[in-house]
Amino acid sequence: MVDDVTLQAQVMDELVWVPNVDTAHIGVSARNGVVTLSGIVSTYAEKLAAERAANRVKGVRGLAEEIVVRPPAAHKRSDEEIAERAVKILSWDAEVPDKQLQVKVEKGVVTLTGFVSHQFQKQAAENDIRLLSGVVDILDLIEVRGSSREVAHAASLHDQIEAALRRSAEFEASHITVKVSGGTATLEGRVKSWWERGIAENAAWSAPGITEVANHLVVAA
Repeated sequence: MVDDVTLQAQVMDELVWVPNVDTAHIGVSARNGVVTLSGIVSTYAEKLAAERAANRVKGVRGLAEEIVVRPPAAHKRSDEEIAERAVKILSWDAEVPDKQLQVKVEKGVVTLTGFVSHQFQKQAAENDIRLLSGVVDILDLIEVRGSSREVAHAASLHDQIEAALRRSAEFEASHITVKVSGGTATLEGRVKSWWERGIAENAAWSAPGITEVANHLVVAA
């Protein structure tokens, strides 16, 4: 197991390596494998980039995220302007069924509600909002509702997800157990990093008909 001093240094090195993260105002601490990120960034996208970078580091067993998004004066936007741009950018994205979604903005926090048929559509909507200046946080409350045709074939979802996990070169699939009940996939077992944990979850979401993923995978470096 990596000691906390080494882990702290490795996370900071990874943050410095990422071109879209300014580490001048980001602090890193580590305790028992749990890394805490703190400080100030100028955009929500930069905050997420820092989180992803930390999760990629081997030995990170948990992440406490205390980064604050504080847009510079030149990039501050009113809630009305953010909402208008959010609606517009969602309508431009061919992957997003924008007519089924609603947008609310309060003090720079964007709340997305409504429903989609697939997880990738929900993720695409959130990714679009991340690009907007002035956004300080996103609450993604969009529901994933599989079609009745897809849910009817739920019995085969288990095999599809396991096959997808075996195809991945990112982790050892034999350490992961998949259970499917209705449209819910439950992942249990262990992976070596939070990065692998996220990849496994994305693989489960890719199965048609899955409307919820319960990720119980444990990070055991």
